[in-house]
Amino acid sequence: MNLTPGKLWGLRRMSDAKGIFKMTAVDQRPPIKNPIAAHLGVDQAPWDQVARFKALLVETLQDQSTAMLLDPHYAIPIAFDQLSPTKGLIITLEDSLFRETPGGRLSDNIDDWSVAKIKRMGGDAVKVLAWYRPDASPEVKRAQQDYVKQIGEDCARYDIPFLFELLVYPLAADAHQTKDYIEMQGKRADHVLASVEEFAKPDYGVDVFKLESPVNAAQADGSAQVQAVFDEMAHLAGRPWVMLSAGAGKAEFRAVLEHAFKAGASGFLAGRAIWLDAFKAYPDWQAIREGLEGEARTYLTEISDLADRMAANWANHSCYGEAGALFQPVDADFRHAYSSM
Repeated sequence: MNLTPGKLWGLRRMSDAKGIFKMTAVDQRPPIKNPIAAHLGVDQAPWDQVARFKALLVETLQDQSTAMLLDPHYAIPIAFDQLSPTKGLIITLEDSLFRETPGGRLSDNIDDWSVAKIKRMGGDAVKVLAWYRPDASPEVKRAQQDYVKQIGEDCARYDIPFLFELLVYPLAADAHQTKDYIEMQGKRADHVLASVEEFAKPDYGVDVFKLESPVNAAQADGSAQVQAVFDEMAHLAGRPWVMLSAGAGKAEFRAVLEHAFKAGASGFLAGRAIWLDAFKAYPDWQAIREGLEGEARTYLTEISDLADRMAANWANHSCYGEAGALFQPVDADFRHAYSSM
């Protein structure tokens, strides 16, 4: 894999000097909107309440993060001017409102939002979550594959890193039904692995994978058997990858990270494992702030220290060859590569 200037620079912006990603997700929408709406007894959470919490997340957690993942609905409008220019800026493209069909879930972009706009506003990377099941209907699988391919093509055109998140989910026949953004109970490792294998194909243009644990977080017990599954996921990914928390608890996610780092992960992009406990104090804003400044920061420090000890420098991934991640122009005059942008 060769890196163009924009992709290389974006990846450097997202990681620390040792090539480790310590990224905090602030783009969650239903996991924040739904509890607020339920507490207030309304159908739709007020914009100012959701945005206020996201502003607090940026304010309190950015110092310990190499990059922040923000969404254009709430986080960017409320907190863009608070985000330090020394931090990487990852921006969400996919809508949180997916389409449920008899054959599986379909993903869509946020209305009036695009890779081009993310690039134009100064984003360092585009993040997209796609729901995927290798046993979904052929029509749904094809639609999801085409959706991701188009984003990969757009990211190549605008020379910006494509950070791709995969989540398996329950089909209609599954016992454990949920539409929440949480780890699917009864998740099968082969479904996760087959999904990674599909989107690791070069047609999709993925630069960094944001992956869920291939086993339920509670099963990340340090055993050789579980480690072998993480190792296989790393092999299939074939490029830098980080772990997502999927609503796992602090202890569970720490155990997941240990498996992931042993398998070669280059860090994390996590949200609720870091800040959910503090958010549970809503609507006590003072208690939320204290939780973020206390327990959340402490946990972020703990998993960052773990990453420092165990995670792999993304730029040294074997996919870039022996020299590592370097800008390698196809000829001495690379200006022509940007003529069609």
